[in-house]
Amino acid sequence: MRTTPERDRLPRWLAPVPDAVEDLGLRFVWVVVAINLVGTAFGFWFYAFETGQLLDTQLVMWPWVPDSPAATLLAAGAFASWARGNRREWLSALAFFGNVILGLWTPYVLLVFADTYLAYQHPAMYLFLFFSHLAMVVQALVIYRISDFPPEAVGVAVAWYGLDLVVDFFVPVVGEPHHTIIPVERSTPMWLGADALDVVAAGAVAFTLLATYLSLAIRSKKLERRQSGSGSG
Repeated sequence: MRTTPERDRLPRWLAPVPDAVEDLGLRFVWVVVAINLVGTAFGFWFYAFETGQLLDTQLVMWPWVPDSPAATLLAAGAFASWARGNRREWLSALAFFGNVILGLWTPYVLLVFADTYLAYQHPAMYLFLFFSHLAMVVQALVIYRISDFPPEAVGVAVAWYGLDLVVDFFVPVVGEPHHTIIPVERSTPMWLGADALDVVAAGAVAFTLLATYLSLAIRSKKLERRQSGSGSG
């Protein structure tokens, strides 16, 4: 089994997951990979048969529909690549972005439309979706241990999730916007003159910016700590 990588001792606001949890996840990395693959399978089933959204979308746009299962699949790939000694920075960056964005966006939407969701969705499923997506954020915040987030890798992630934002909320290209189905009409008035689509899009934009900032801040702090360490030696 691979030795867990050394920590860069980042500030707690960039690495909030307890050290013991980080080490446990990396020590049992294949369990983490398996859990992500199970979550991916469930997610594709959910989009295809629970909501029907995937089957109602033209095939050419399928890559932009099941966002959460795609993110867990990316996480499985990133952790598996590292475990096999073949780390792929672009894959780690995509996994980090996907798990931060979708891990936060889904609970955000569940909270915004909580009354509507709970009117038809079993509370157990609601809570499962809420906390399983927050767990995606936790694993995203462990990925810094296996990635340095070089600019070209961050660029790949920004390009992909930037395009995802466009087709999900602004220019769907084929058919209607491809964001995950929400439980109200997109034109439903919400707050400050915004409608439901504005609210869910604002969350996605904010979390994409957050993922970009975090990845670059992590890289900056890693380089700073390493240069400081080499200088003191």
